[in-house]
Amino acid sequence: MTESQHAQVAGESADVVIIGAGPAGLVLGNILLRHGVDCVVLERADREGVENRARAGFLVPNTVRILERNGLDGGVRRGGREHGVCEFRTETGRFRLDYRRLGTGEPHTVYPQHELVADLMARFLDGGGTIRFGTEAAAVADADGPAPSVTVRDADGRPGRWRARYVAACDGRHGAGRRSLPPGTVRHHRDHGVSWLGLLAEAPPSLDAVGYAVHPRGFAGHMARSADITRYYLQCDRDTPADAWSEDLIWDELDLRMRASAYGPLVRGRIVQRSVVALESDVLEPLRHGSLFLAGDAAALLSPSAAKGANLAVLEAELLARALVDALVHGDPEGIDRYSERCLAHIWRAQEFSHWMIRLLHERADPGDAGLFRERLRHVRLASLRDSASRQDWFAEQYVGI
Repeated sequence: MTESQHAQVAGESADVVIIGAGPAGLVLGNILLRHGVDCVVLERADREGVENRARAGFLVPNTVRILERNGLDGGVRRGGREHGVCEFRTETGRFRLDYRRLGTGEPHTVYPQHELVADLMARFLDGGGTIRFGTEAAAVADADGPAPSVTVRDADGRPGRWRARYVAACDGRHGAGRRSLPPGTVRHHRDHGVSWLGLLAEAPPSLDAVGYAVHPRGFAGHMARSADITRYYLQCDRDTPADAWSEDLIWDELDLRMRASAYGPLVRGRIVQRSVVALESDVLEPLRHGSLFLAGDAAALLSPSAAKGANLAVLEAELLARALVDALVHGDPEGIDRYSERCLAHIWRAQEFSHWMIRLLHERADPGDAGLFRERLRHVRLASLRDSASRQDWFAEQYVGI
């Protein structure tokens, strides 16, 4: 079946309707398809738009194992690169952690998320799966009953409806899944009071490590994406427009905060993408409401400080897929009954480490006694991470873990 035919397959029902063609939705769809479960993916963007969403690129070892055991690791095997070193630059100097030799002794795999999504999408479509591109989910109805449904609009605004036995909302924090939650859902939200200017540069990496720079003017970060693309971050004021800084000013500020005069200049290149990211965290409880399940950013939002979001999404997708296969194929509901509890245990652990990283990397925001107290604690955390072998092992385990 051709791609256009896949996008236009007519249908009004499926055992599982998946909202969102990101990592969570596509991993879920591929596993369900592999086990013969009737499913459809609804995605409001077109295929090109989905495949070009530039996001994170650090896969933890457990994510790679999930992809491997479900036959979804072809692209990662061909194009992924192991990475196991990070470097901290502070006012007292710099130090490096070879974390692949610490803790559990495992590295990250660098593989851009948009390439992973393209792999997963191609695998799903080639296997006979259906993705309805240009279809925006508006709401989930009757989730507490035996026959939930998803109301949709196509690209021309025409309404429609998909009936299902189960609905998996993998459509982010502003999607139909969250909008359709019943009263009584608990949302734990935290605004960390920090914003980053996220940048994608057409420039080779300047370090052989993930770079974390703590500076009185604010945090700066360096993360390799490929041989000729590098992700940078600059801490900025919350109300800063993404286009407020010229490219020359951006590179000058990166040089300053990353102390390029002491440790070597950054390789400059054209800035091809920029956005302001507010560091926020939230968690919804529970993640199951009758026949409606939340996964990925619809379930929990993490700050990008520890690169856990996409990895959690893949983990949640596998847990949900196995639970739905057991329920639909084997008549065993235990997995879906425990889905929320199991996912939340992983989510809160990731939130704790993400919060620790935020406090580690940012200067105090206020000049009062409380801010000074937090600043002294930050200095101690960095010194402990530099000098304590046991602290380094703890960091490495958390850094690559889910």
